[in-house]
Amino acid sequence: MNKAVTWQAAAHLLAYPDERFWGRLPLIEQAAAPCFPGFAAAIHAMGPGELAAHYVDMFDLKRRCCLYLTYYADGDTRRRGESLAALKGRYRAAGWELMDDELPDFLPVMLEFAALDAAGAALLAEHRVGIELLRSALDGYGSPYTIVLDGVRRALPEPTAEQRAAAARLAQDGPPAESVGVYR
Repeated sequence: MNKAVTWQAAAHLLAYPDERFWGRLPLIEQAAAPCFPGFAAAIHAMGPGELAAHYVDMFDLKRRCCLYLTYYADGDTRRRGESLAALKGRYRAAGWELMDDELPDFLPVMLEFAALDAAGAALLAEHRVGIELLRSALDGYGSPYTIVLDGVRRALPEPTAEQRAAAARLAQDGPPAESVGVYR
């Protein structure tokens, strides 16, 4: 399967499951079902209400399932702000402008970029550790979104030994933290 199709479909499948999501789903299923085996059946079995609740539970209420990939390496630190600014600069250099309400490290945004611009594949590969951690967390919760992350992973080069080690370290220790202005 074409990587661009996989990434475009994954960007849609990782968006909030509103009416637009369900309206586009038949096209996504037709174009990319082999990339995400079993995902459509799982979400159809859940239905719109249950899937929306599951999405919020996974991606909005569980820190381990964060769709904002710089969080994994930078946590809630000042360094994350620098990473976000650098990402915006990379998008801008490629002729992309984000909507005002979009953060540049939101996985669906990064997947859209990868689907439409050659520089996006390298960007996803650089955030492989976050993708691995997100996938592992989703799998631990038994989420059907694990299937989508599996499809994304298959379209990327294998993780390096360094990336595997970083993912193991972050899985154990969590993202960095800062205590600026906190006195003990």
